[in-house]
Amino acid sequence: MRALGRLLLVLPRAMNADLEADQRMTLSEYSVLRHLSESAHGRMRMSELAQSCDMSLSGMTRLAAKLESLGYLNRVKCDEDARGWNAVLTEKGLARLREAWPTHLTSVRRHIFDHLDALDLDDLAAALNKMATSDDDH
Repeated sequence: MRALGRLLLVLPRAMNADLEADQRMTLSEYSVLRHLSESAHGRMRMSELAQSCDMSLSGMTRLAAKLESLGYLNRVKCDEDARGWNAVLTEKGLARLREAWPTHLTSVRRHIFDHLDALDLDDLAAALNKMATSDDDH
């Protein structure tokens, strides 16, 4: 349990340091762009994006404003609900994600997969997914 707790603290810091050093991008910025790229039409409601990135809505609003100022996303009113906002990935944002992706992949390999040796990765992924969703059942 101690090792898992330490990993949950150290791993994001290490991966963030790699992205900042090589790409001048934070892991949070990368995560926003990645989630948008994987969503339908490159668009997510700001509250859903905040939840997906494990951020508060106010933190996401600040980060989205920064990414918008860089031209990586646009914030637009929700068609379905005039009170809500959507974040929409731009072509420039997608290009930036693709530029940063190799650095992130190298970091994931170095900090995670290089240490797993003979473990069955499908079994590991299934166990991690089960742990991540176990609270949803209660």
